[in-house]
Amino acid sequence: MALSEQDTRRIAQLARLELSDAEQAAMTTQLNSFFEIVERMRAVDTTGVEPLYTPLSAVQDVQLRLRDDAVTEADERTANMRNAPVQEAGLFLVPKVIE
Repeated sequence: MALSEQDTRRIAQLARLELSDAEQAAMTTQLNSFFEIVERMRAVDTTGVEPLYTPLSAVQDVQLRLRDDAVTEADERTANMRNAPVQEAGLFLVPKVIE
């Protein structure tokens, strides 16, 4: 999937970038190189390959260090709600900022 200079121009416009002609040509080349790498990666057959949770697990046995899922802090809702200028049903009320 090769991008044309028109595609690069459109992407730059959407990203609000102003590119000179030289920068646009360089960006088109870079983007096409990136998509070329992606296409080569897609061509690799990964059937039966387990996903890695860390790159190290490909070369050595790695044990995940997971902590117990336990409550470690006390319920401070009442103390926190004392700071709320306006509240309702235990929730902070804030002014509407989006129309």
